[in-house]
Amino acid sequence: MSKSLNMAAFGEVLMRLCAPGHEPLLKTAQLHTHIGGAEANVAAGLCALGHSARVITAFPDNALGHGAVGELRRAGLDTRHILMREGRLGLYFHTSGAMRRPAGIIYDRASSAFALTPADAWDWKALLDRVSWLHLSGITPALGAEPAKATLAAARAARAKSIPVSFDFNYRAMLWGDRVKEANAILKELVAETTLLFASAGDLARVCAFERHSDAAKDLEAGATAAFTAFPALERIATTFRTARGTLDQSITASLVSRDGAVSAGPEPLEGIVERIGGGDAFAAGLIDALAQGIADTPALERALTVMAVKHSMPGDLCAVSPTDIADWHGGRDVKR
Repeated sequence: MSKSLNMAAFGEVLMRLCAPGHEPLLKTAQLHTHIGGAEANVAAGLCALGHSARVITAFPDNALGHGAVGELRRAGLDTRHILMREGRLGLYFHTSGAMRRPAGIIYDRASSAFALTPADAWDWKALLDRVSWLHLSGITPALGAEPAKATLAAARAARAKSIPVSFDFNYRAMLWGDRVKEANAILKELVAETTLLFASAGDLARVCAFERHSDAAKDLEAGATAAFTAFPALERIATTFRTARGTLDQSITASLVSRDGAVSAGPEPLEGIVERIGGGDAFAAGLIDALAQGIADTPALERALTVMAVKHSMPGDLCAVSPTDIADWHGGRDVKR
């Protein structure tokens, strides 16, 4: 793999509305906004780490849509492949947690411009031109039949061009709704096109059969063994584990399984969390970046976990963790002057 990627991310980009600080939603006259989405968050993370990345999505042709394009552009992303269409911008409302009060999310994304875009509107031959990596997630096919067709078409077009595909399983039963019975079959088709899979053992159980274990590490390795047998293109499976002592005091570990074996990293303590949203996407960006540089699995996983940890110190959905942030993370607590 080359050291510098020209990656593409396909999926919906949303606007987040949240109360300032740790106030409950609508207990204040203000709402703060952030732009992000699972795939775009990963793309932004790779940009911050020195790669080129394009976002392939659809926005409404109005002030909100154009404002969202501007936010992506400010994150360093290539926005030339975004469709501007009739419709609305998908939203979600976020309530921050505190102490033992959990965070909460309410989606308002039905019938968005992206969800209503027909699968044949995407010209994958042109959209993947000069792309060296494609990132997808299981959120997109959950949005409807057309996004599901488009996601699978993107993955197959990338494989046909020998472009590696990373896929974050991201199973969201709430989004699948009355299509939940279709989910496993659709996700199985997508995993079949995947090179690097971000998934838990529970996710793997949706697409292949294996004996479950009470030990998380053994469970993941059993699932990975079954997945490597079922999906010949699959090279690696990565996942993270979170231990919570409170909403803002947690620790994370990670595992990476390849056909040659498994490695682990962590724990990484997270004290005084500023933002949990986008942490998993930051992990994905960090791992893709490390693997693209040819870093061995163990240090690659450690680097990815550090990127994820640093992201927890930064507000907003989009990942903006730079190589300097990574170097500084374990370098002390003094003010840099």
